[in-house]
Order: sequence, then C-alpha cells, then structure tokens
Amino acid sequence: MSLVGKKCESISLHETNRSGAMCDITPEEVLKLENITESYLCSPEANVYDIDFTRFKIRDLETGTILFEIAKPPTDFGVENDGTDDGSEEPLDPNAGRFVRVEFTVGSRPVNHFRMIEKHFFRDTLLKTFDFEFGFCIPFSRNTCEHIYEFPTLPPDLVEEMIAAPFETCSDSFYFVDNRLVMHNKADYAYNGGINN
Repeated sequence: MSLVGKKCESISLHETNRSGAMCDITPEEVLKLENITESYLCSPEANVYDIDFTRFKIRDLETGTILFEIAKPPTDFGVENDGTDDGSEEPLDPNAGRFVRVEFTVGSRPVNHFRMIEKHFFRDTLLKTFDFEFGFCIPFSRNTCEHIYEFPTLPPDLVEEMIAAPFETCSDSFYFVDNRLVMHNKADYAYNGGINN
C-alpha cells in the first residue's frame, strides 16, 4: 500500500498548555495513549530549541519506490541546503520495511536526548507506535537521521477499510528534549489515490 496523501492540521492548543513553556507531558504518558489526541498537547512556543523539520522522505526498501516526500524551500540558516541527496546511503536489508529519512535544523541551544514518539491509528485502533532516538544535536546545526519503519502486516479487510475511509488514518508525533515535550504534530492520511468515494 502506498501513501497517497498526507495533510497536517492547523494548530489548536490544549486548554491547559497556553503558557508557551515546555510541557510536563512525559514520554511514558504518551506511550500509554490508546487513541489519537483531540488537540495539541503543547504550544508552538514550547519549541524553545527552534527545531525545524526541513525534509521528510519515506522509501520502500524492497522496491526503492519513494512513497512520500516533502521538503521546505531552502532558507538562509547558515548551512548549505541545496535540496540534493548527499549520496551517503548505506545498503540496508531489503526486507526490513520502510526507510525514513528526516532532516532538521536546531537553533541556538544544544538539544540533549532528542526523541520522537509517533503513534499511528485507524479510527480507534492503534496500528503502530514508533519510538526513535535522535540523540544530541549541537546548536545551529542541520541534522539528518535515518530510521527503518517496520510496519505490521495488516489484514486485507482492514486495508480495504483504510482505503475506503480517506483521512481516518491519523498520527500523532511527539518530540521530546530531556524527556520534556517540545513539539507535537498531527497528520491524517489517505490511501485512495485521490479518488472520492
């Protein structure tokens, strides 16, 4: 199944997190979530590290097909970003799943123990939780991180339901620095090839 569409929602803040300070939400709390969140669990101002994701690409390891790719236009960040691949990919196990490459920049503060927890749901069913460590990032840096997504084999009837129900497959992506929530992104997915039912 290939990813055909992805849309991100506009920010609507959780009522208790309007202060702009880092949130008290922990990775352990996020890992216990059984449903997609109703709203964002932190404000954009919680990102005091100025972490900015500039590129995201998902490639099927078996076929090499790019399933999804999005990149921001280059900015004057002080680090060259010509939008081209650096050619440093190492051979990976072709049966391992989906290869995910993210690029991001960091502002003036060092980032310790950078971690992403991403939870994927179809309606009220948790499909998969991903938990990735990015480690330490120096200030004013551009970073590239590559991970392998191993997605479970879904029953054919569930796959058909997901295709028939565009944007009812959702994800919450939570980003932590030193175990404090600093970013929360939400996305909805369509697998119907843009065909309206």
